[in-house]
Amino acid sequence: MDVSKRLIIVGFSGFGKEVYWLARRLGITVVGFLDDNPAVQGVTYRDSPVLGTVDSWVNYPDCLYVIAVGSPRIRKKIYENIAASGMPQFATLIDPAAVVNSEFVSIGEGSIICAGTILTVDIVVGAHVIINLNCTIGHDAVIRDFVTVAPLVAVSGNVKLSECCEVGTGASIRQGVTLGQGSMLGMGGVLTKNVAENTVFFGNPAKAFKTIAG
Repeated sequence: MDVSKRLIIVGFSGFGKEVYWLARRLGITVVGFLDDNPAVQGVTYRDSPVLGTVDSWVNYPDCLYVIAVGSPRIRKKIYENIAASGMPQFATLIDPAAVVNSEFVSIGEGSIICAGTILTVDIVVGAHVIINLNCTIGHDAVIRDFVTVAPLVAVSGNVKLSECCEVGTGASIRQGVTLGQGSMLGMGGVLTKNVAENTVFFGNPAKAFKTIAG
């Protein structure tokens, strides 16, 4: 991406601050944050203030944007709300300490790849995906739009994470497994079989715990 462009981070949260740190490591100037929480309006983190609510993005048409919100469903909703009033240019942020070779890996706009993560070969990562710290993504994996992968997750080869999936910290996924749209694997889970859409799995081996609204 063009590091001369200025960035606005959507979401003033702990992860938003981590994305600020990531952007600064890339040499990108962070203009500020946008957040709908009234309590954080006007608050400044380092040198970057909360500039307004999310819909005020239209006041900064020359900036790049990234949505730094962990929940896949909320992140998708924010994107849809932004898209309803136009379409800014979204940044794709890959930490310099991540191992990613664009010859072997495709990454969509608005995605965030954090420090220590390794993506090997023939991997497709969709748009507005978050892959957090120290994850490993194996060969031929497919990660669809709005997926969140928490820190220290091991994704084996030929795994498919469908749109809006969420994988908790320290989880492991066996080769060839598919997680259906909107599903979730809980923290520390060891997944050895496919997960139906909008289903939460926990444990070792992970088992179905409950279904959640689509």
